[in-house]
Amino acid sequence: MKLLITSNIPEKIYDELDKHFEISYHDSNVPLKKEEIIEMIKGQDALLCPLSDKIDKEVIDAGDNLKIIANYGAGFDNIDIDYAREKGIVVTNAPAPASAVSTAELAFGLMLAAARRIVSGDKVTRAGEFYGWRPTFYLGSQLKGKTLGIIGLGNIGKNLAKRARAFEMKVVYYSRTRKEDFEKEFGLEYMDKDEVIKSSDFLSLHTAFVPELHHMISKKELEMMKKSAILINASRGPVVDEEALANALIDNVIAGAALDVYEFEPKVNEKLMDLDNVILAPHLGNATFEARLEMGENDKDNLIAFKEGKSPKNKVN
Repeated sequence: MKLLITSNIPEKIYDELDKHFEISYHDSNVPLKKEEIIEMIKGQDALLCPLSDKIDKEVIDAGDNLKIIANYGAGFDNIDIDYAREKGIVVTNAPAPASAVSTAELAFGLMLAAARRIVSGDKVTRAGEFYGWRPTFYLGSQLKGKTLGIIGLGNIGKNLAKRARAFEMKVVYYSRTRKEDFEKEFGLEYMDKDEVIKSSDFLSLHTAFVPELHHMISKKELEMMKKSAILINASRGPVVDEEALANALIDNVIAGAALDVYEFEPKVNEKLMDLDNVILAPHLGNATFEARLEMGENDKDNLIAFKEGKSPKNKVN
């Protein structure tokens, strides 16, 4: 069975797959162009791709022998799963408990870095503008006693809430499904979405992306936020109107932002690139050895199960 892998993957996962498949391997973290994927997918039975590869109708049609698409990640909005279903192609994803923990840690790190101005402080030091300790030099905000608002209390949101409570923060949240048992256990408060936006010192987004959540945070919502508030997005780029956010940061509508994902990823709004009150991370959410290996194990198991005529455990269509 022929397998196309369109990105570098952990060596352990590759070695296991190599025992079961005839592999064509793009051993690089530089993304293939769409035309390159279209050319390489011809004659392949299976595709293993990262969520940054857009697998649309044109790509699927080019896979004249394609039977399964294994996405290296929990998300799968990069794949036209409805069209894949029409073509009889199985689509799987690779959820991993370590992914939720890693992404929550990253979101917390972004919040702490923004609150204490760590990234811009690094630049100041490197520029030779640190002249020694002074009572009012480069002040930030402590997290203790501040309110963290979470929109989307899934596994990532829950892990973030636990860490925030350990830092003695107040945590409020909005989620489509209220989590009353978790609220009681960790001392969270449920609010409607607008109230969470209005009351938060730090607003962290952790929703999956569906079309109705496009620009969930735009000019209207940014103007609801406290002037001292900081927005964190480690979910999906399109839930934030990036142009509106850039303008809000320029006009000091909010104090700052910390982003790990982007509306037109990997492109970043040029206005954001010039601002010191926003931290820009290169989609590092679950970029830990533990999470990526666990995800790879799931992909490996899905592909091998399919080859052996079994139903993959992470089939999404």
